[in-house]
Amino acid sequence: MRRQTIFAALAVMFILITAVYATAAEVRSITSSELVLMMSGKEPIVIVDVREPELYMMGHIKGAINIPYDTAHKRILKELSPMDTIVFVCHGGPMGDELGAILAKNGYPRVFNLRGGMNKWTGPLATGRQAP
Repeated sequence: MRRQTIFAALAVMFILITAVYATAAEVRSITSSELVLMMSGKEPIVIVDVREPELYMMGHIKGAINIPYDTAHKRILKELSPMDTIVFVCHGGPMGDELGAILAKNGYPRVFNLRGGMNKWTGPLATGRQAP
């Protein structure tokens, strides 16, 4: 148990350290396990689910906000802060990569994409509308 705790702590530190030293033009792909570790860390993260509202309501990562892909191009630079650590989540990964690249090219230093999107998410799901 102690070994697992140490491993988890080291993994979180590694993710956060790489986030600090990443170049502005880079979106890093993370696994479901890495996202779970980030969520358990002390640094707040903004999880952006870019799937359709209907799919979001049927099941999303707890705490995720919904900015549907169809409207995301017009919204992400206005609604997301470069001060935040941002993780994109879509169906299978490509839409998150595309949107993350837009943020990275505009100077957002900590942008991630969930590899495989919700198809690969192994954590718990929340349901319903996002909180206002």
